Amino acid sequence: MPHTEPLSGCLPAFGRHRGYPPRYGWLRKVHVALLQDPRAMSRPDATVVLGVGKSMVPAVSFWSQAFGLSCREGSGLVPTPRAHWLLDDDRGADPFLEQNVSLWLLHWWLMSASPCHVPSWRYLFGYAPVSRYSRTELQGRLADAADAAGWKAPAFSVLGADIACLVSMYAPGDHTATTVEDALSNPFRTLHLVDPEPPTGSPRDRSHLVTVHRTAGRRCPSSIQTYASLDFAARTFGHNPGSISLSRLGSDPLGPGRLLLTGTAELRRTLHTTAAQHPDLAVVQSADGEELLVFSSRPDQLAETLLAAAYPGGAGPAVTNGQPPIGGRRR
Repeated sequence: MPHTEPLSGCLPAFGRHRGYPPRYGWLRKVHVALLQDPRAMSRPDATVVLGVGKSMVPAVSFWSQAFGLSCREGSGLVPTPRAHWLLDDDRGADPFLEQNVSLWLLHWWLMSASPCHVPSWRYLFGYAPVSRYSRTELQGRLADAADAAGWKAPAFSVLGADIACLVSMYAPGDHTATTVEDALSNPFRTLHLVDPEPPTGSPRDRSHLVTVHRTAGRRCPSSIQTYASLDFAARTFGHNPGSISLSRLGSDPLGPGRLLLTGTAELRRTLHTTAAQHPDLAVVQSADGEELLVFSSRPDQLAETLLAAAYPGGAGPAVTNGQPPIGGRRR
């Protein structure tokens, strides 16, 4: 069943990105560094190893963990199986994240993570009842959601920084970007999931509007929509063959319709097309007229198979229960 509170399943903290959205090359830099030394993020020369400023080191580390590409092991960090599958030099599916499909995949991993490291992201894409907010209103809604979850009240300035980071991450032509480098360095802007509207007064005014593009997922590759649907089914009902309703996939706050911004209609078209081409998938109508996605093999394994087919060669990333197994290399 869906979580009863919007921030259930999230880490109780905002602003751990230090105001920096994930930039081009960051995730690979962390991966390469951790292959050499699990304590690379805490070394005195981390800025040299990563090629970033001192204030960015915690942000680089944060995003690697938030996407499920590294995890804590002892006093250090180690790459997860999905990181090896995606980023390894020798057999990585897309080591330099050059393919659009990889950005959509990473977005899904970020949004569906358990626990989710970015509660403001989870709330806006999964739970927010409307698609357009002033930043002040969104801050208030996030504060209310944190209170409902029993969290310590976050400072409004921290929530404002969270919203600014989210917009910088996903909005092309973001008016909050302070430098040309900021405007050009964020790969997820190509997904165009949100839009900021320019402030009417001072450039520092955070009362201007943020709009979520609820149809942006129409550009999401069908392989990722289907992978996310099966991943969600596995996390919701377990790993046995079975079925899940298309309406739930489209409308559940933690399902692909909401988190990938596809909507029910687009997701339905995608799943009908994919199921017609795959022997282990079918879309059928139940006795009460509800459409169901039926999977005749384990949904987690089927998800991996379909994801691997979106890349040249190799097996899937060994995702288990929505998250990579802790530690170890990919299979």
